[in-house]
Amino acid sequence: MGAFFLSVIILLLIALFILNPFVLALVGALTLVLIIFTALFLSLHVTELISKDKRPPVAGLMLHQLVHFNGLFDYQTSLAKKHSTYRLIMPLRSEIYTADPVNIEHILKTNFPNYGRGAIAEILRDLFGDGIFAVDGEKWRHQRKLASHEFSTKVLREYSTAVFQDNAAKLVSKVSIIGAARHAMDLQDMFMKSTLDSIFKVGFGVELNALSGSDEFGNQFTKAFDDSNVIVYWRFVDPFWKVKRLLNIGLEAALKRNVKIIDDFIFELVRCKREQMKNEKLVRDKEDILSRFLMESEKDSENMTDQYLRDIILNFMIAGKDTSANTLTWFFYMLCKYPLVQKKVVQEVIESTQAEDKICADEFSRLMTEQALDRMQYLHAALTETLRLYPAVPSDGKSAAEDDVLPDGFKVKKGDGVTYMA
Repeated sequence: MGAFFLSVIILLLIALFILNPFVLALVGALTLVLIIFTALFLSLHVTELISKDKRPPVAGLMLHQLVHFNGLFDYQTSLAKKHSTYRLIMPLRSEIYTADPVNIEHILKTNFPNYGRGAIAEILRDLFGDGIFAVDGEKWRHQRKLASHEFSTKVLREYSTAVFQDNAAKLVSKVSIIGAARHAMDLQDMFMKSTLDSIFKVGFGVELNALSGSDEFGNQFTKAFDDSNVIVYWRFVDPFWKVKRLLNIGLEAALKRNVKIIDDFIFELVRCKREQMKNEKLVRDKEDILSRFLMESEKDSENMTDQYLRDIILNFMIAGKDTSANTLTWFFYMLCKYPLVQKKVVQEVIESTQAEDKICADEFSRLMTEQALDRMQYLHAALTETLRLYPAVPSDGKSAAEDDVLPDGFKVKKGDGVTYMA
């Protein structure tokens, strides 16, 4: 019976091609494009392999990363085990990857001006705007200087510590309730929401309530924020994202909608904060980042526009949210994998805080003082080891502005992507 239906389908397709020349022409055109595309890649691959330039060894095509997207960092690590510096090729340029510490020092320090965002900035700009992750030169220096100063102030440091402690207590309470009921939980999702709540409060001075899910607008922002990050990340391996953006289809159409939700939400917060600061009678130290940057904008209103403030603070949020949440996720994964380490960490925390058994989360949070944290050296070592094994930013991409030679002797051509793998 199956063979009969298959025969019928084949006959119908043949009839369709005979009766409809347009379909036949379309299939022929697509086949021709595929043949040309394949020939181009084969030609490129052979040319690169027989090249006598001292270039990093070719480990494959950039398209291979699309195939291995769900395990991308494992795939990159497997290639780095064979070659500490290698490259993936695509038409007109190569993407170089290195795990050689000497090369990394060269890229990030010795010849730092040669390795900026380049073409990567275009991938990031729709979401990141002119924030620190998507710019080079003067704007990068301005934001780095501004951030270095603000994050070193006592007021912001104390404020952010208090915010993170409060949200950690909320998270512990929620985990305790679910644990007592012996229900399964998505710990990574809870870490993501908790760190977003903390970063948002530090950034804008208002509660987002992502963990509790009690705020409808907060829920919309959280979903738009997370989805946008995923789509921008996908762009790195999708060769057709520009076409999709031009046609406003698929993930690119979704990104456009999400960015509008993010922008509307943030611009309204900026407007409200400006009004609040105008009407405030008492002069006091401003605690959240937005308030402090708004004070800075009074000295430099030409450059510190609402759009620029949005870009700066959103980039700080992106920097702090996923990195903290993913590190915590891997940390608890490792504690589950190594019960002896888990036991030592718990014992050290109890001894350092002198916490009593069955203490509630809020009371325990108050015992988590700077002095207590300073005594938790084993916990610090376990977190550091987690970061070594599972870096918060596993790889970071740059673009070569000019030709260069890496310390290991491999040549880099102008326009090559250069990614170092932590």
